[in-house]
Amino acid sequence: MADAETGTQVQGGLTEAEKRANVVRLAFGGDESRLEAFCQAVREEIPPGTAVILRGSAVTGQRWKDGAPFDADGPGTSDLDLTLVGDTVLGLFIPTGFFVPGVHSRPLSDDDPDIAPELVPLREQLMAMVHRPVNIQGSKSLVIRFRGDLLDQPYLTLIGDIHEAS
Repeated sequence: MADAETGTQVQGGLTEAEKRANVVRLAFGGDESRLEAFCQAVREEIPPGTAVILRGSAVTGQRWKDGAPFDADGPGTSDLDLTLVGDTVLGLFIPTGFFVPGVHSRPLSDDDPDIAPELVPLREQLMAMVHRPVNIQGSKSLVIRFRGDLLDQPYLTLIGDIHEAS
């Protein structure tokens, strides 16, 4: 939804600039170059045509469940929720690794470490870069658009365009 006064896109009460500033400050210690290195590592490992978004408390500054601030339980305790968007990337998840088969995966995480074997090295690399858990999910763009546009759940686009993801 756009802010009526400025025309700026707003999601969950946050502009793109505010979401990005939160991510840089909270997840990357205020260092934009660390975010860029993170994005480059992802770019090198994802299928062509895949868009990438970041959701959750790194974007909003607080946990959805209880409103606690990012890293409320200590440095490095909040995770990063990375979603790879597109049809091709869904093929990297095993058939039992989905909430909705072929549409929206469960996150590759400590709870489900074997649902996307080809993405495990990327996840390990990203966790080493940010010194915190990184969960990687796969979704079709319609899921992201539904959650962002209709449910107003904020996300920050890191790579590509979810409307063009294949």
